[in-house]
Amino acid sequence: MKKTILLFIVWIAVSFVAFGQTDSPAFNDFIARLQLAQKQYHQYYEEKNYVQTEASLREMLTLVENVQLTPDETDKHSAFLKYAKAGTYYNLACTYSLMKRKKQAVTAFEKAIDLGYTEYRHIKKDTDLDYIRKEKKFITLLEKIKQFDPLVILQHVNGYQKENTDSLPTFTYQSAEDQNLKEVRAFFKLDSVAGTGDELSKIIRLLQFVHNTIKHNGGNFALCEFDAIDIYNYHKSTGKGVNCRHLAIALNEMYLSMDIPSRYITCMPRSADDPDCHVINSVYSSQLKKWLWIDPTFNAYVKDENGNMLSIAEVRERLITGKPVVLNEDANWNNQTPQTKEHYLDYYMAKNLYWFDCLVHSQFNPESRYRKTGNRYISLKPVGFGEESPGNGNTSVTRDSEYFWQAPASK
Repeated sequence: MKKTILLFIVWIAVSFVAFGQTDSPAFNDFIARLQLAQKQYHQYYEEKNYVQTEASLREMLTLVENVQLTPDETDKHSAFLKYAKAGTYYNLACTYSLMKRKKQAVTAFEKAIDLGYTEYRHIKKDTDLDYIRKEKKFITLLEKIKQFDPLVILQHVNGYQKENTDSLPTFTYQSAEDQNLKEVRAFFKLDSVAGTGDELSKIIRLLQFVHNTIKHNGGNFALCEFDAIDIYNYHKSTGKGVNCRHLAIALNEMYLSMDIPSRYITCMPRSADDPDCHVINSVYSSQLKKWLWIDPTFNAYVKDENGNMLSIAEVRERLITGKPVVLNEDANWNNQTPQTKEHYLDYYMAKNLYWFDCLVHSQFNPESRYRKTGNRYISLKPVGFGEESPGNGNTSVTRDSEYFWQAPASK
């Protein structure tokens, strides 16, 4: 159950940060009371006091079911309220299972599924549910939601296709001689950071430097310009973390300043209703003549079974076809939470590898918070997906993966 607890806390926190400042006092009070009940529930669960655990969960359900909202607020928060109920019923199922109350556990589990609980991979491993795992109803419900597993979804994606891309621009990379990039190189003493090893060791050392120097906080949209120096100074002066996009932008500029071609790639889920995406770097190795998967949020890179470093495109293809992928052993979040291949790649990134978006020109301060940049983006989407969104004034869509992952012209 623990992962569900954390997911639910994050959901409440993100929703509160996103909406709490503009909603009515009644809604803010509801969120505060829900968080308090959540805290009490967690305490009782850790103490294995399942009678009080059940009581806290019932209190949470009552809060969600009786919250008084205006029609606009109800529409705005309907997804959150539904998810809150689904997560609470799931935790009730776990609690009843631990109390060996089989019928109530199965009933609560069914309600969670009906309300949209789809964490198939977590359910498979959750030992709290072992008491009901062999029940026919449980087995049927679990099989029902297998289709929602991120890796299963990715494995059923359509392929790409070759197309005429003459009208699309060539991806370009700002020269390391640019004055702003020179300042980035000098400010962070990147020659010392990168060291004197080969190109691959420099790429990894720069990744580790950003990961260890700038804290990640996915819920914080930093109040600064989006360049490496300002992002770093924002973190150091406020103590606040920055989101994955800001980390990737900072690392991107450092690679460019060291004359290493790099892009930051927005990795997107299939569902338009999913607000979560993840931004990582695609770094070109002249030594290997290929792009490499580099993720500063999780200090992550990926290899095949023979120890060869992989690109984003290669990792995606291997996840689809079931070929081995190996996550570096020191992958972690904020030097606190180790990452596993099963969670990071098979679950989290599998969800966010459905399609991609990227700037045409990789440069210093690419997405200014305060000034219009006139940027142009290219989206890579599989055949048959996103036909209703063919692009707009500053975004073009391609189905041609070879075009999207083209090598830098000079490399």
